[in-house]
Amino acid sequence: MSVSARFRTAVLTASLIGVASAATEPKPILEYIKETWVTLTRSHKELAAAAVDPKFKPGADGKWLVYIPADENVDRISKQLTAEMAPGDFAKIRLVPLEQKGNSHQDPGLLYLPRPYVVPGGRFNEMYGWDSYFIQVGLLNDHMNDLAKDMADNFLYEVREYGKVLNANRTYYLTRSQPPFLTEMVLGTWVKTKDNAWLESALPQIEAFYKFWTSEPHLTADTGLSRYYDLGEGPAPEVVSSERDAQGRTHYQLIEEYFKTHDVTDYDVTQYFNPKRGGVTDLFYKGDRSMRESGFDPSDRFGPFNLDIIHYDPVCLNSLLYLMETQTAAIYGILGKQAEVAKWHDLADKRAAKINALMWDDGDGLYYDYNFQKKQVRKYPFLTTFYPLWAGFATPQQAARVVKNLSKFEREGGLQTSMNASGDQWDSPFGWAPLEMIATEGLRRYGYKEEANRVASKWLTLIEGQYRAHGIIVEKYDVVHNASYVSNEIKFGYRSNEIGFGWTNASFTSMLKELSPETREKILTAPAVSGN
Repeated sequence: MSVSARFRTAVLTASLIGVASAATEPKPILEYIKETWVTLTRSHKELAAAAVDPKFKPGADGKWLVYIPADENVDRISKQLTAEMAPGDFAKIRLVPLEQKGNSHQDPGLLYLPRPYVVPGGRFNEMYGWDSYFIQVGLLNDHMNDLAKDMADNFLYEVREYGKVLNANRTYYLTRSQPPFLTEMVLGTWVKTKDNAWLESALPQIEAFYKFWTSEPHLTADTGLSRYYDLGEGPAPEVVSSERDAQGRTHYQLIEEYFKTHDVTDYDVTQYFNPKRGGVTDLFYKGDRSMRESGFDPSDRFGPFNLDIIHYDPVCLNSLLYLMETQTAAIYGILGKQAEVAKWHDLADKRAAKINALMWDDGDGLYYDYNFQKKQVRKYPFLTTFYPLWAGFATPQQAARVVKNLSKFEREGGLQTSMNASGDQWDSPFGWAPLEMIATEGLRRYGYKEEANRVASKWLTLIEGQYRAHGIIVEKYDVVHNASYVSNEIKFGYRSNEIGFGWTNASFTSMLKELSPETREKILTAPAVSGN
């Protein structure tokens, strides 16, 4: 059985999570994690499996479409794939030249990438925008440096050939990106290779991707900060095809029903829903698509279903752009180009000042997201308040105030994403690996080691206990009830809890190594958590 087939079998078996626990004691969790990286890897050899998209069907000829950039040589790539793929697998796909960058109106298909990559897990067969940063951190933790470099090289290729780091390498994701971690990944690779020529070759793509985020419509001219903004129109194809409840209702239909039965005061709902004719507006789809570019799909952080995200400068995105500016300065410094160093540091300093002026709420001691229409923050405590600590531009006094608010988020199993149980997967009671990592690293950066250790121990003990009970690691956890079976708690968006799982694996190895040997041993020998 192939690696891909074994993984699909594991997914099917794991669908019983919460119904039956593992029959035998699973292998040690660190061994499971290292083996999972191999299971989740997609190379040209597995291209026929990677091209399969459970959200759609193959073409009329039974083949799955694989698109290549218009300026690539079809014959060359065909010969390469024929040589690398298993006999008969090449016949399962059809290579198609992409008409143009950013054109998502072609039939759904996989976008070609030159190097192997690691998928998040479960139903996902693509290389995702922000998942891949955390996955790369996990690969580096497990000394899989070549594969970690492949991940960075694929993103540089995406910027060059597809115009941006994509939400994921499918045609219906060509209109949007995801939270920008590109310079983190480039520097993570360089630290291992010390290849200055490669580092310099990455600069045109780094600057092009930075321009994508700092030009309109992502740039908000009044503030000089940036927002999430999908460039496409109409319903997101993957939502219509796959995000359905047990009655077959799409995510969009469920939201329409919600608008009909709830009084929404967080924003002017008539922008997104026409109560007279009972349908959603064009701006509704723009907000929904942009919410997906943010990666937080969905929560109520920007109002119900995050639809109003297009009117906000988010603290997470602008903290990441601050990091991109400081890291680009660092890259120019490594290459000895001091004039460019000063330029990029100046950009970073100006952004930090704007974030602190517009997004810091001194009364609450939290960072919020800034609504540039209303010229005020939305007071919705969310775990992204730790991004400025992680990025390093919060003052010591601001960091201390944020830490005093840790109790708003800290629960038995780690940090809940928000304080509001909205029925969305990015709100309470759920905890997610990327935010657990960012928050604890932010705490450590400002000297709050005790708090970071406590939170990390809770999160890792939850993962270990659930792993011992079920034999798998999953995408998200209920940190309030110490559970991994969460589907019955999610009302909107996709409800499954995918297994694998890339960024959870990375959070486990990254956060574990920061703890004392005694604490690590205690976590690694924690008993199985009964129930869900």
